[in-house]
Parts: sequence; structure tokens; C-alpha cells
Amino acid sequence: MSDPKKLFIKTYGCQMNVYDSERMAEAMAPEGYVTTEVAEEADLVLLNTCHIREKAGEKLYSDLGRLRPLKLARPEVKIGVTGCIAQAEGAEIMQRMPLVDLVVGPQAYHRLPALARAGGRPVDTDFPAEAKFDLLPERSGRRGPTAFLTVQEGCDKFCAFCVVPYTRGAEASRPVDRVLAEARGLVERGVREITLLGQNVNAYHGQRNGADVGLGHLIEALAEIEGLDRIRYTTSHPNDMADDLIAAHRDQPKLMPYLHLPVQSGSDRSLKAMNRKHRAEDYLRLIDRIRAARPDILLTSDFIVGFPGETDADFEATLDLIRKVGYGAAFSFKYSPRPGTPAAEKPELPAEVTDARLYALQALILDQQHAALGAMVGRETSVLYEKPGRLPGQMVGKSEHLMAVHVADESGKVGDLVRVRITAASSNSLAAAPVL
Repeated sequence: MSDPKKLFIKTYGCQMNVYDSERMAEAMAPEGYVTTEVAEEADLVLLNTCHIREKAGEKLYSDLGRLRPLKLARPEVKIGVTGCIAQAEGAEIMQRMPLVDLVVGPQAYHRLPALARAGGRPVDTDFPAEAKFDLLPERSGRRGPTAFLTVQEGCDKFCAFCVVPYTRGAEASRPVDRVLAEARGLVERGVREITLLGQNVNAYHGQRNGADVGLGHLIEALAEIEGLDRIRYTTSHPNDMADDLIAAHRDQPKLMPYLHLPVQSGSDRSLKAMNRKHRAEDYLRLIDRIRAARPDILLTSDFIVGFPGETDADFEATLDLIRKVGYGAAFSFKYSPRPGTPAAEKPELPAEVTDARLYALQALILDQQHAALGAMVGRETSVLYEKPGRLPGQMVGKSEHLMAVHVADESGKVGDLVRVRITAASSNSLAAAPVL
């Protein structure tokens, strides 16, 4: 029997890319590939890219440059670029980087095995969203206690700063029964917590028994799976927080009290320029409804600082919204233009202005994060152990609110779901002991 071929995948960016990388590895397994963490020993190297963050393209080309010695030493090694940059810049990648053997967009990775076998330098950036999940193999292998599960892809919102509608296509949702089948398979392989993924996951509208149902009803169906103890979802748009989803936060104990709900700005003028189609007041009213349904919910968000045309008053409105909401954490970024998006044609603010605003916003968020962590001291929560800690007799996992918790538990094992009492808070995590 010949030795297995080795597959190395570098995953950039978002959680959906983590899921996609897992599915690509599973698609290549029937071809005789096993994964490796060492690029130099691989027979196939895949760079699974994300186009959301700043300088994403530069990072890709830098990594491809570092792979040049490997390609020169072993010309038979195949190098592929997948994901959103592949979708947006496939032809340019092939022209600029002769060492690249194949380019595969995010809607075509079910065809990766055939493309890897093909001669020439294939490029596949089509949008057959309806076929991809049907043609991928079933999930395989023993798994850890947590897993991602994509239920929705694409976005129809066309925010002025975002490339997702152009790289991931229109919104498409998987049928409920297929999501449930994949979830059951994950639970059978050891998973106790599933995070539902989508570029705009709360826009989910899947078919079940001939009817169209939303994310709240999907969560209700998932909650019936024995052995699935925790459910999360990300990332959401404020305009798609439907009544059934808010009710699920109230009624489904397995749905964790955590919600990432990006607002991007607290200024109505900036929100309009971003084409977000909601006002700050709409967002705040929505937060009130969500907290009425689940009072202990922890909220996080995304913010773009220095969007073209943002004034001091616009920025102060964002800080005011943050003070009113009170977040547990947030992702915040300086605006950076994405080619092909409407905002890319607008003049950027001076760097020193954007830098100062980002510093001020992050300082406010950090204060709120520390307050949220400190408020947990003395409280009880459940923790799902994900790995051993650095200290002897220590386990590390996530709380119900997605906070990292270090638990002194000599008898603990990965996959245990343990009731603990929080004993201390640091800047980024909590310490705890099991409740006896």
C-alpha cells in the first residue's frame, strides 16, 4: 500500500473559512490525502483566503512568495488558492504567480478533487451554490467537542464597504433536513456544541416539509438532537433579527446567551452612506427587545472607524451608542477600501484622524470588556472543556457567554460540560473551580 499523499491548508480570516477548510480536507480524503501542518512535506498546498480584512491580497502574495523555494525544490507539488480572493482575483493570481496550479472559488470547492487531478492550471469561480453541499462527502473522523456548521452563504445587503456579495454571491440557505443530518453526524462523532455559520446567518430561510422557515425554527429543530448541548450562530445583520429568532433566545436553553450583532457605526449619516438600511435608534430598540427576551445575554459587535466622510460628530455618535449598549467585546477596524465596492471610490480620511478614533473606540470597548469579565466573578456558569491548560490539573474551555475560562479540575477531560464558579477575572479570561 502506497504512502498517503499530504495536504496542507492555510486558513485566513473568518470562521466560515475554517469550516470550508475542513470540508476541503474531507473532500480530498477519498483521493488519498491526509492533512499535515508542515507545508514543506505536502503534496498539495491550499491557501484558503478571506477578502474582508485589510491587506488581505498582500498577505496572500507574500505567502505565495514564501512557497517559491518549495515549488523550485519539488515541482510536482501542487499549489492552490481558494476562497474569496480566489473568487475576486483568480485571473490576476494566475498571471502574477506562475507557481499557482489551481484557483478555486468558495462556491466550487466540491470540485476540488477533480481540479487537483486535472492537468493545466484550472480556474473555477462559478456560483453553483445549490450543488456544493449536496456533492460534498459526509463528515468523517472523531472530532473535538465544538464544531462549525455552515447553514447559509452569501449576502444580498450590498453594504458599500463589503465584497461578500461579489465573492460569495446571493443569499442561499441549506434545507433544514440536510442541516439536521450534518448536525447529527457531528454529534455522533463527539461534538457537543455547534456554531451555525453564514455571512448573514440570521437571513437563513430553509425548506422543511414544503415550508420556508427561519433561523429560530432551525435552532428549535436542532435543540431536539440528543447529545447536542449548546447552539450558537454568527454572523448576523440587525435587519434580519426576526421574531422567531428573538423568541428562540427566550425559549431554547441550548441556545447560548451570546449574540454577535454588527452595527458598524452609531451615526445615522454614516449608516446611510454605508448602505446599512437601519438607523442607530432601530438598533438600540432591537437590543432592548433581545435583552427583554434574554436578560443575561452578552453582546458583541463590529465597528468601522474612519469610513469616508465620517465627521467628529459621527464618531461621537458611535461612542455614544457603545456606551448605551454596553458590549462584552467588539471587533473594530480602520476603514480600508475594497476594489469594486462603492465606498472604494470615495476619498479616505487622513490616517492620523482614523488612528486616533480607533484608539479611542478600542479603549472604550476594552473598558466594557473588563467590566463584563469582572461582573462574572462569584457567579456560576457551565464550561465546555476544549483542551488541557498550561498548568497541571487545569482545563480550558468556553463559558455560556463565549468567555475563555481556566478551570482548576484535575479530573477534567476534553468534552466535559462542567458547572463552575468564577473565582477571578483577568483582562481576557476567567478563572474558575468546579461546583461540588
